[in-house]
Amino acid sequence: MSTTKNLLVGIFDDDHTLIHAVEHIRHDGYKIGDVFTPFPVHGLEHALDLRPTKLHTAGFMFGATGTTFALSFITWISTINYPVNIGGKPHFSLPAWIPITFEMTVLFAAWGMTLSFYYLCKLWPGKVNKIVDPRTTDHLFAMTFDLDGKDEAYIDKVSGLLKSNGAIEIYKKEL
Repeated sequence: MSTTKNLLVGIFDDDHTLIHAVEHIRHDGYKIGDVFTPFPVHGLEHALDLRPTKLHTAGFMFGATGTTFALSFITWISTINYPVNIGGKPHFSLPAWIPITFEMTVLFAAWGMTLSFYYLCKLWPGKVNKIVDPRTTDHLFAMTFDLDGKDEAYIDKVSGLLKSNGAIEIYKKEL
């Protein structure tokens, strides 16, 4: 069972106009729901005051888990489970394990960050994404505002701000 959201959508045709509009609308104290762009826009994350991602910390933790797993498993195999005496060499031979340990670190970090990204973005197989405006995948930019619980005066004020800041089209959409 999915829930629907009522949105006010402002369409822009230039990324510089969009950033200018985001800065002015946020300065006036309005909360922007989301901004959709056909390509990455430099400086948009700062204009929206988005906090930095913690994905790099997750990557470090997954990599450390991979390193620990590799060293623990190889140590257990070489010293306890199946110790083999090869020419008097020690059972615990760390330099020989460095390539495998490195590969396990990279493998755990890559899989962990990929799965974390999919989880945080709510992406999974078979999920159908709701697109606010199909033109945002090609050449236009969209700024959305959540209208649930808002009155007509709010909608009129935000529509006026969008228009005065360069929006070429403004409409309501149920998503």
